[in-house]
Amino acid sequence: MTSRMTHEFESGIPKLGFGMMRLPRVEGSDVIDIDQTCIMVDEFLSAGMKYIDTAFVYEGSEEAVRKALVDRHPRSDYLLATKLNAGMLCHDEESAKQQFYTSLERTGAGYFDFYLLHAISKNNIDKYNEYHIWDFVKELKEKGLVRNYGFSFHDSPEMLDQLLTEHPDVSFVQLQINYADWINPHVKSRDCYLVARKHNKPIVVMEPVKGGTLADPPEKVKELFDAYNPEVSYASWAIRFVASLDGILTVLSGMSNVAQMKDNLSYMRGFEPLTEEEVKVIQQAQEAIASVPQIACTACHYCTEGCPMNIDIPGIFRAYNEYLLYNDLEDAKGSYNFRTKNGGKASECIKCGACEQQCPQHLEIRDLLEQCASTFE
Repeated sequence: MTSRMTHEFESGIPKLGFGMMRLPRVEGSDVIDIDQTCIMVDEFLSAGMKYIDTAFVYEGSEEAVRKALVDRHPRSDYLLATKLNAGMLCHDEESAKQQFYTSLERTGAGYFDFYLLHAISKNNIDKYNEYHIWDFVKELKEKGLVRNYGFSFHDSPEMLDQLLTEHPDVSFVQLQINYADWINPHVKSRDCYLVARKHNKPIVVMEPVKGGTLADPPEKVKELFDAYNPEVSYASWAIRFVASLDGILTVLSGMSNVAQMKDNLSYMRGFEPLTEEEVKVIQQAQEAIASVPQIACTACHYCTEGCPMNIDIPGIFRAYNEYLLYNDLEDAKGSYNFRTKNGGKASECIKCGACEQQCPQHLEIRDLLEQCASTFE
């Protein structure tokens, strides 16, 4: 990819993207609240934002895109991204490739501005190769059904370097970057970022608020942010941190209600990079978080798709992290009990390992569930 294309990407797309993975739900159900989603989409576009992200495996999301976005706004007003996941919900090359056509039908978008090979890691890369998905997306681009293609990635910087060397024609990459994971030895966020920069690839950022964790950070971090500026949200620090980095195409925020949309737009509509003083505050926050061990779960829910016991693994891990961060066992137990009130307790894990095969963070989920069970049950 040429430097000119990188410049066009970076200058032509607003820094806030709407991630449609965690859309609002109708109260008391798992049904996506289309009315609220419509309001969010309208506010997003009216603020001059463009990039909207969904995926084949985000249940109900592509259909919501059609109802809230495609059927209600001119196609030229937005940039739509979706993804093909060769490691989930398919069993052969035909069913993997069919995901594209199903996504096209669900959204009614006509074409996709950005199309991604989804959640690539060492656990599933063989499927993308075996099913000839790299060649498939090139063909889609030649037919005009895809304008740009790339991949989202959850693995080591060494593997990322290898992939970008083997596939230099990808237009962009999507990486998990946030200030908490920037120096995390498990995620290696900064190292992956530097690899993408070395290959001159624009970066779409996912998990800038770490599955919502950084919207309500540990007390030490809150104190740092409040001391500097008590008027802004904690989420704003997280999103502005990644949006301030060089080479960022856009930053996806998985907004779940109108209030989150309004907050994000309040500081991203007229985005201002972090100042030197704000960078120093972020560095202090990183040090405070790094001093507390946590489960590196981003609540992507890939692990729950095939769980035979219907265990809310991300919810349980979030409760455990709350315990680690805030040292309030009773409060964390309350969170755990709420997340397991309909069954699927940590102790009910049968250790089949299906979750670990899908985990982008390569967590030892079975062992971690044992720890959670012994703490909360």
